Amino acid sequence: MKAAARAFWLRAPGEGELREVTLPTPCEDEVLVRSLYSGVSRGTETLVFRGQVPESQHAAMRAPFQEGDFPGPVKYGYLSVGVVEEGPAELKGRTVFCLHPHQTRYVVPASAVTVVPDDVPPARAVLAGTVETAVNALWDAAPLIGDRIAVVGGGMVGSSVAALLARFPGVRVQLVDSDPARAETAQALGVGFASPADALGDCDLVVHASATEQGLARALELLRAEGTVVELSWYGDRRVSLPLGEAFHSRRLTVRSSQVGTVSPARAHRGYDGRLALALELLADPRLDALITGESAFEELPEVMPLLASGEIPALCHLVRYGKTA
Repeated sequence: MKAAARAFWLRAPGEGELREVTLPTPCEDEVLVRSLYSGVSRGTETLVFRGQVPESQHAAMRAPFQEGDFPGPVKYGYLSVGVVEEGPAELKGRTVFCLHPHQTRYVVPASAVTVVPDDVPPARAVLAGTVETAVNALWDAAPLIGDRIAVVGGGMVGSSVAALLARFPGVRVQLVDSDPARAETAQALGVGFASPADALGDCDLVVHASATEQGLARALELLRAEGTVVELSWYGDRRVSLPLGEAFHSRRLTVRSSQVGTVSPARAHRGYDGRLALALELLADPRLDALITGESAFEELPEVMPLLASGEIPALCHLVRYGKTA
């Protein structure tokens, strides 16, 4: 008898619903996972929820186990942690991370799950996908000992980058955000904080993650001559303008992109699996709990997602919990 499950679907932009799912019987090289937690990233997922994925990016933005197409109906998500109920002996009973949408149970290839280290709590493990983005960004940025660094944008991705930079020896790290509430996050992560107007300049490196035109312009202003901005923001279908006149050329500034969809060429030999495994190891740091700022039950997602998308519920990563009999 095939197992039943429930999944969260975006019926149309701004409208979510729970749907019944019939699961296939796992094959020899597959696992059946019972969800414990999933995470909602206020960045990419809320853009998807609002129907703001540009048509040119529909293919690039597909999640690994997405069903349906943008702008909807679509089943989307990529931060899931659960327990393997059926599968190979070495995985059965283990807690795993998977890039899967919000769903109570699911069947995926065994190769699609990564075992969560014993010293990482399952709830914190939902951050693996975002910390993986931060790892890739720092592989691209290649910060050096003693660098002066600003992270502009204290959202989920920016805060993850700042948290990893806090471990670098001798660096000056400042999280820059227009929301004064992010000062508490910065303190928990062990980095400095400043408003955009008060941020320290003369930076060797600025990581931009605010997804705003003003933030990117300020990131350029904070650089020293020949400094680099690493752009992590995803703007969806919005266009941005930049001040590339004035002193941009005379100061020989650089703007380079970084995106988790491709492993940084500097660490291509590590591959996707190695990058995700490293992200999960880094999550042993309890300071990263500061990135989980809200929680609700899976059954509440149709009501909660519009509030997250509008900002009525402020969040970095919003935790979704599943019942024991999910």
